[in-house]
Amino acid sequence: MVIGMSEKHVDLVGYRERLVCNVEQVDDIFEDCMAEALEMLSPEGIDLYLAGASVVCGLGRGTELVLIFLQGIPTVASIVGEDIIPEVVDMTRMFSATANGKAINPFLSVLPAVARRLEEAELLRDYFLLLERMAKEASEGLIPLLRGSDSLLGQIPLGGLKNWIEYGLRGYRFQPHRLADYFSLQTADSQAALQRERHGTLYVDNERKLELCLHALWELEEECHPYSLAFDRLRKPTPYIDRKGFHLPDVYDDLNGVSGIDRYRALIAHLAAHRLFTRPYVADNFSPFQQLAIEVFEDSRVEALAMQRFPGLRRLWMALHPLPQEGECPADSYSCIRHELAMLSRAILDPEHPYTAPKLLEYVARFHERMARDPYDEKLAIELGVGYLAAIHTPDFRKPKVWFKDTEVTYRDDNRYMWLFLEDTDDEDDFHSDHAAANPRMVDENQAHFSRHHAEWDYQTSSYRPDWVTVYESLPPNGNAADIDWLLKKNELLAKRLKRLVDLLKPQQPMRVRYQEDGDELDLDVAIRAMVEYRAGITPDTRIHMSEKHAGRDIAVTLLLDLSASINEIPEGCDKTVRELSQEAVALLAWAIDQLGDPFAIAGFASNTRHEVRYLHFKGFSEPWNEIPKARLAAMEGGYSTRMGAAIRHAGHYLGRRKNEKKLLLVLTDGEPSDIDVEDPEYLLHDTKKAVDEISSEGVFTHCISLDPKADDYVSSIFGKAGYAVIDHVNKLPEQLPRLFMSLTK
Repeated sequence: MVIGMSEKHVDLVGYRERLVCNVEQVDDIFEDCMAEALEMLSPEGIDLYLAGASVVCGLGRGTELVLIFLQGIPTVASIVGEDIIPEVVDMTRMFSATANGKAINPFLSVLPAVARRLEEAELLRDYFLLLERMAKEASEGLIPLLRGSDSLLGQIPLGGLKNWIEYGLRGYRFQPHRLADYFSLQTADSQAALQRERHGTLYVDNERKLELCLHALWELEEECHPYSLAFDRLRKPTPYIDRKGFHLPDVYDDLNGVSGIDRYRALIAHLAAHRLFTRPYVADNFSPFQQLAIEVFEDSRVEALAMQRFPGLRRLWMALHPLPQEGECPADSYSCIRHELAMLSRAILDPEHPYTAPKLLEYVARFHERMARDPYDEKLAIELGVGYLAAIHTPDFRKPKVWFKDTEVTYRDDNRYMWLFLEDTDDEDDFHSDHAAANPRMVDENQAHFSRHHAEWDYQTSSYRPDWVTVYESLPPNGNAADIDWLLKKNELLAKRLKRLVDLLKPQQPMRVRYQEDGDELDLDVAIRAMVEYRAGITPDTRIHMSEKHAGRDIAVTLLLDLSASINEIPEGCDKTVRELSQEAVALLAWAIDQLGDPFAIAGFASNTRHEVRYLHFKGFSEPWNEIPKARLAAMEGGYSTRMGAAIRHAGHYLGRRKNEKKLLLVLTDGEPSDIDVEDPEYLLHDTKKAVDEISSEGVFTHCISLDPKADDYVSSIFGKAGYAVIDHVNKLPEQLPRLFMSLTK
């Protein structure tokens, strides 16, 4: 550990030497900025980043500029590409050379927000061209324009911003003293010109009306977040659902005789139907084409459920749904997958559709038959989607040119809400990944997903067996979340005692966070300095607020449960199975950790030879402790064997990527490592010890809670003398497990 820290320190010293800048304040933020840059940028990007910061510092325009550059440019480069860094530097040089030096501060400050709005390097370059024109022709309005760029681009596309700027340049060519008023939206014609660029029905004008519709008709309190549409030459953003709420366009034009406000209603109805009736599927189980087909059936299923409540939605959705012409897609030169699925979608929605393809008619009939039998069947979309794709699939689907005509259903979202991704990425959420990392394989009806191979340690040869164990990941089926709530209520007195311990463990030490755009209170020192700078004609620091947070605790926890067949047994002296006691203990522990505010995950494992180690996600780090993980935990079942080393490596892989200061893996088991394909009883013991050592070297501390009265004979050799606890009286597990966790983390 000491060696690693030294190497990191040497690297930072080397990077700092490459930054040609003598501003003292740089040293205060350099380590944090460099850590962020190293995560976001390639080595070539780091070179551009440090060279650019050196140039900005050398402009001699004040200490703030290089600080803003160091903090903001990694975000900009990660969004639009590292090639943009030299162009940002060129813009700062241009401002400095054209007597617009005061514009550099707002330019760099607003750049990350503008990059998030535009998302494409070409669009950002177009934005730079607009700024260059402003610097040459209307420098008086440049700074107001920069300060309002984020807000303006949230209301109109970049093309609209260009038109608005040109109107101001033409209108105030001979009144340069009024340019600042125009570009800060202080004049009536400025606001009118902006409004003209915002054609169609504006979300902001109908926000209250649509929120009331969502609440009254669907009983949902979702937040709606409008986004801006970019140039037509780029693919337009699509509505979507995430944990923040509904994301929808900021403006809708009339379409096919449907008014903009009714288009919003059609979209919100579809999004609400997904929120109410869709439960996520594991995306990595399916190919991209299978996902497209499943999405069509799931969209149709939730719409059918919505139309049971409000039959008038059919007329509205049919007016907006395209009507592809059968046979119009030239399969000899185009991929017709989208065309085929759009026809299927229309045929399901429209009872009077014109299509005659036998397979299409067959699956439309099967869809309606399944809906009549059980409209809430979550397997409907998967089974029909995979089946339909297999029935119509041709090699032509893989052609590079895709037929898009009459395939866009504008009132539907992009269906990201439907999918969970088990393969890990650098993102802190365990359940998101890129598809390229996945390698789907169907194992059984549970649709476990191949995740990765792990090596295994052979103590007899003192070497690893590479890629020896195959781990499959999946989400367990949903049980009744109320069962877990009942367990918590049953242990209400114990929970109250635990609450007192939790309160003692909660971080109490307040830490003041200064230089905030928004905060709990005004930072008087910074505010006074900002006022002095403003009156002196210097661009003031707008970060004049401060807030408080509690410091002193930064720990991530994974609870790994042994789900082997032995947990179905009733221990001597108990009236419950190990599974039931484990559920009770885990529910209490999850409640306690949730009260503490520590990020935590819950997973389980069981094995059926080295070819099939099952790893089940009950709760991910980014998931709240609510009905969804409770329902998974309620359905916990035992089966198969205990190949513990592979499970520990897999859990450690996820936990090791967390950025928390401390990382704890709690293993709850009722027996020693074993599997039906291993005859040597020492083999898996040694491998498990090796797995514990491996993740320990990555900063993950492992502690085992064993329910086996004979565990002392082997568990200390695996986890060390201080790395385990044996609970002899299993019926006390619900009380002792949370207390043990708190003693480990206090």
